Amino acid sequence: MMNVTAQEFGLPSDQGGKDMGIFLPMANGGWILSTTAPRLDGSYDYNRRVAMLAEESGFDFIMSMAKWRGYGGRTQHWRYALDSQILMAALAAVTHRVRVVATVHTLLQNPAVTAKMVATLDQVSAGRAGLNVVTGSYKGEFEQMHAWRDDVGHDERYDLAEEWIEVVQRLWTEESVTFKGRYFTMEDCQSDPKPPKSPFLVCAGTSPKGMRFTAARMDAMFVGGRDDAELAGISRSVKAMARDLGRRIRTYTMITLVIGETDEAAQAQADLFRSGFDEEACFGMMRAYGFLDQEIGRENAFVQSARSGFMSARIIGSPQSVGTRMIELLDRCELDGMMLIFPDYLASMPVFAAEIMPRIRSAFPSQIMQLAHAS
Repeated sequence: MMNVTAQEFGLPSDQGGKDMGIFLPMANGGWILSTTAPRLDGSYDYNRRVAMLAEESGFDFIMSMAKWRGYGGRTQHWRYALDSQILMAALAAVTHRVRVVATVHTLLQNPAVTAKMVATLDQVSAGRAGLNVVTGSYKGEFEQMHAWRDDVGHDERYDLAEEWIEVVQRLWTEESVTFKGRYFTMEDCQSDPKPPKSPFLVCAGTSPKGMRFTAARMDAMFVGGRDDAELAGISRSVKAMARDLGRRIRTYTMITLVIGETDEAAQAQADLFRSGFDEEACFGMMRAYGFLDQEIGRENAFVQSARSGFMSARIIGSPQSVGTRMIELLDRCELDGMMLIFPDYLASMPVFAAEIMPRIRSAFPSQIMQLAHAS
């Protein structure tokens, strides 16, 4: 039998099957805008326990967002947030297998600073580093530090990000970088140590310009949609763009799982969370995410979902029902994985690992193994 590796077949992750990841609760309140949801404190201790459980349970990656201002309301949602890059370095040191993905905003952080920080994360993690590249749409959050740029509109932010990622990738591979762009200038810029291979890159740019940027530069893309048809359309479109460029890209979606012993018990949990909906925090979130942003012109799927109290799409039900729906979504929308959110991570992750994960692994065996057997 031929020994087949992911790299030989151009797969950006270590396995060719469906990647299961965890969106870490590194800010208070997690991903539910509610006074009646479990009170996640966003602490390092809680996130360390989640990361170690993800490692033990067979998850493929853990990721944290980057956040500098909360949304207010009765819950003071996301007011208390850890730094993404320092958190992921700390978690890399206590894990051994899962990919560790930090988030950086291209409007806030110089590419040379990022190149060194991610190279350090890669060394700490022994090659497991990933970077979530966010081009920035948080005007209220950035204005508090005078970091917002009114001269850089939505599409122009991807032009800036294009320069930004070019500088980062060149610093990872070249002894010295001189670069003169519209947004960044480097003069004989050096950055060592260098990662042995490029860290895993991911973005969530679902506008036409964002999709082109992601298809050309990233290894994976987070996709969302109002329904299965829209989700599938975006997933297929970005993969087609990547193929036209001679590349391959993986697509993930973000899902909150509310799991109960029965469908009725799970729905009762979800109803309880909705009963404590923090409308003030939701308004703060909509303002921060551009609900009235003329560049967007309409509510996106994220904002629509948040009106229900949940800050992502969700699947509610028994382990059997949740697993069936996840398999359906992965297949129908041609997704390569999911990044998962739980109301109470430490309570729900063991249930997912024992009763749902094996079904997903069985339904979508590793493409690498399939290729190896075919050879």
